[in-house]
Amino acid sequence: MLKAVLLQLGATLLATAIAAFFFGLRGAISAAAGGMACALPGWVFALRLRMLAKRSGASVAAFVVGELIKVVSIVGLLALILVLYPDVHWGALLIGLILALKANLFAFLVKT
Repeated sequence: MLKAVLLQLGATLLATAIAAFFFGLRGAISAAAGGMACALPGWVFALRLRMLAKRSGASVAAFVVGELIKVVSIVGLLALILVLYPDVHWGALLIGLILALKANLFAFLVKT
């Protein structure tokens, strides 16, 4: 699960570089914020699952509750970004968010 978070961070760096090239500093900040809004809750979710697996074994209910908390956290962080950085570049934010979300698809291709 942590390799998926590392892939999300890599995708966020890629999105930041792409946005910096096309949109400048404002786009780079927006893309980084969008990617991190996805990567940070994913990291917390992965740590929570690791602790549950070591303690008593992860159940389906724990996974579903953790995933729900992760989704609510992503939405909350995106709202916080809009409040703290009103000059956000929407295209760059979406690039960062989408690349970070889709990075999980490649986690199965990376060998441990």
